[in-house]
Formats: sequence, C-alpha cells, structure tokens
Amino acid sequence: MRCPCTGGVSRGCAADVSASRANHRIIVGTMVRDGYIYGLSLLAVAFGLVWATGNWAWGVAPVLLAAFFLWFFRDPPRTIPAGPGLIVSPGDGKVTETVAITTPDGPRQRISIFLNVFNVHVNRSPIAGELIGVVYHKGKYLNAMNPASADRNEQNVVTVKGEGYEVTFKQIAGLLARRIVFNLRQGDRVERGQRVGLIKFGSRVDVILPAEATIQVKVGDHVAGGSSVLAAITTPDRTTPDRTTPAGTTQPRTAL
Repeated sequence: MRCPCTGGVSRGCAADVSASRANHRIIVGTMVRDGYIYGLSLLAVAFGLVWATGNWAWGVAPVLLAAFFLWFFRDPPRTIPAGPGLIVSPGDGKVTETVAITTPDGPRQRISIFLNVFNVHVNRSPIAGELIGVVYHKGKYLNAMNPASADRNEQNVVTVKGEGYEVTFKQIAGLLARRIVFNLRQGDRVERGQRVGLIKFGSRVDVILPAEATIQVKVGDHVAGGSSVLAAITTPDRTTPDRTTPAGTTQPRTAL
C-alpha cells in the first residue's frame, strides 16, 4: 500500500482507541500538530521581522497567517451517536450529492460532501469495524465541486467492514488540497467517529453506502464529522435506528 503523503509504503499507527502513544504524535490538545508547526513558525518570523526592523507593522502579515493556521487545523471534540446501524459523516462540510450508483460489486448509494477552507478538515471513520481496504490513487486536482473529481482526482479510498456490511469513504484532493493524510493500515480496527486522517486546504469526501441504507441527509445540509448521521441501515436481528437516537459518549482522542 502506498502512502498518500510520501509516496512510500504506509507505516501507520495502531487503530485501537487505546493507542495513546500515537495520540501524542498527531494530536496536541484540540488541534492537529501541523497547526502548531505552521502557527509557531510564523509567530517566530513575525518576532524576527519586528526585532530586525524595529517596526511592528512588518509582523502583522505573519501574525495573521499564524492565526489562520492555528484556526484551520483545529480539532474540536465530537459526541459520537450511539446505536446499531448508524453511519456518520467522515468529515465536516456541505452535502452536494446523494445518488444511486452501480459498482462492480452491485448497486450502491453515494453521498458527496464538500469541505471548504473554513471547515474542520480532520476525517473520521463512518462506522466501527475493520479496515479491509486502503488504496491510494494518484490523479488530477480538479475543483472538488466537479462530479468528475470523484473518479479523476488524487484520492485515498478506504473500506470499513463492520456489523455485517461495508462502507467505503474517499478522501479526495481538490484545487487547493494537495496533501492527503491517512495513518492507518489495512487490517486495523477503527471505532465509529474515530479520527483517521486529514485533507489539507479544501477537499471532498465521498461515502459509498449499501443500497439498502436509509439516507438521512439531503443536498444542501451541513454535516459535522463524527457526529452527524448520514444514513442508517438495518443490521441482523435489529431494527433501523431513528435519526434522533440519543448521543453516546464523547469519542476518545485517537491518532489521525
């Protein structure tokens, strides 16, 4: 499996929610590590410019950029809905499409979500289960609002199997998003709503659902990764959960 960040073989951290060692490498407080790297570096630049020139105006631009990066890489905690058969959004953004599709494995449904630069860009697993497929595809950088981007853009395709069905989600690069981060490997186990990756600076996520899933969002809806229910599916010996299923406990901090 090729790593979408480096082009090399992925050596992701463990998916277990108890893997605290991975936590400290990726998440610090409620922000992705990159936010501190970019933000503090720019603050240092601002300090250097003001010190060298004696004019505070030289520090305004890097300070504003630092504030943007610290805000962009925010990673707010989310309350994960409880209940069997719930499929949550893998990312924040606006629902741009819900459509029935045909795949080599049969009929499916697809929900597309557009993430602009103002959304949280941390990605989360839509269901609990085992990662049975993690495949990175090189591609173009079309506008993520373009339907053709679903197949032609650079993307990381992840399939999770759990509760007797499979859900696939795609991290799709866009015009500005040129780096896809995914730190888990095939065979790892994830929990519903667990942090699994990141797409930087505007992007798109597609969720491929079983044909029998009941979609609970519509085009134009704004969703939050890990906490918004996209669809529900009847699992063996269970009934389809209602959209108003009480929320569960807050999802533990795990690695990106």
